Amino acid sequence: MRVHFIAIGGSAMHNLAIALKLKGYYVTGSDDNIFEPSKSRLEKYGLYPVKLGWDPLKISSEIDFIILGMHAKIDNPELLECQKNNLKIYSYPEFIYEFSKEKTRVVIGGSHGKTSITSIILHVLNKCDIKVDYMVGAQLSGFETMVHLTDENEFIVLEGDEYLSSPIDKRPKFHIYKPNIALISGISWDHINVFPSEEIYRIQFVKFIETIVDGGVLVYNELDQKVKEIVESTEKSIRKLEYSIPKHTIENGKTFLISEEGRIPIEIFGQHNLNNIGGAKLVCQLMGVHEQNFNESLMSFKGADKRLEPILKLSDRIIFKDFAHSPSKVIATTDALKEQFSERKLIAVLELHTFSSLNKQFVINYKDSLKSADLSILFYNPSVVSQKKLENLDPDFLKSAFNDQDLNIFTESNELQDFLLKQNFEETNLVIMSSGNFAFIDLNQLVKEIKSR
Repeated sequence: MRVHFIAIGGSAMHNLAIALKLKGYYVTGSDDNIFEPSKSRLEKYGLYPVKLGWDPLKISSEIDFIILGMHAKIDNPELLECQKNNLKIYSYPEFIYEFSKEKTRVVIGGSHGKTSITSIILHVLNKCDIKVDYMVGAQLSGFETMVHLTDENEFIVLEGDEYLSSPIDKRPKFHIYKPNIALISGISWDHINVFPSEEIYRIQFVKFIETIVDGGVLVYNELDQKVKEIVESTEKSIRKLEYSIPKHTIENGKTFLISEEGRIPIEIFGQHNLNNIGGAKLVCQLMGVHEQNFNESLMSFKGADKRLEPILKLSDRIIFKDFAHSPSKVIATTDALKEQFSERKLIAVLELHTFSSLNKQFVINYKDSLKSADLSILFYNPSVVSQKKLENLDPDFLKSAFNDQDLNIFTESNELQDFLLKQNFEETNLVIMSSGNFAFIDLNQLVKEIKSR
């Protein structure tokens, strides 16, 4: 089977390309820019394009089908050549669905928590030696790739992203999978460039519920009022199972779950992660995992990549990097750190990077999102604002939007780094939150200098 990827460098796209090569497909691909870690991973598997850029001569009748990534534009020369020659074109969620039609599809959706929940599920299943196909949005310890496809496994576990599928398929990705088991972790308006109102965004989750197969199961977060409302109003013929935060205690900066077997020490922390555990546990039970096995497996789970990931850990200070890039995620991350380390000072750095976060219409939703921090810092790159053709942000507006007149605002990464290095880190935690490049900060140098003090 011969397949060509248009925009092979994307996070999900390059992992799918690797997965298909490992299955024996003949895989080629193109892209105009490929960044790390995609570059190194594609090179490792011999899939990195000989030359970057788009070349319609790569498209021939010998190709069985095309997988089209969201990064490609609608006038992409390779895409136009495919259409001219009537080649079969899939978005990656379309291909995943076609591949998994005969499997039991488990789809984890929600505005926040879906990567972490999917990661917990996969970690537990791996520890319990339950083999499944999967697609997840973060690199996990113990897993070679973020996509794994087989012919023999019964289950496939999918992180269900609500963003669009491809330039020629404007359906949210999670509308395509038709889950047998679905989970919704929460609804918090995001992707303003695609869903211009909160109501339009909410409707996507209503439609997601409608895609669950008849007789299927919906696992949902009962603590999220928006989720509860749409679940209670649906007339879909499905089973509904709610989850919440499991019983737990925090002692000396360590979280323990309370179970019938006693206290279970876990590596992750925070109300949002405990809530994620509640959802993951229900899904795992539906997949045949006993509660005791779930708890035992959970003890070794250290978290998904860039989710409260410690990059420096000393007795009196920890530096975390985190993927938080929307109001609900920022609140969850900073609240978690303050609850877990109540005696320590918290310095929080947030990079505004996405279209939504740099949009004046949306940024007001960040009100009070950094209130748990003792020192709050905001970074954005004016050139990114300009590239996205958005109105410039000024400090007074941002301080008002965040409801924080003490907010420290930076637009130059070197100035931000200098400011951080002037701080006293005794009994202090630092979290740097970004969906981009962490404000161009040299994290290795930052860690080195803070460690030496």
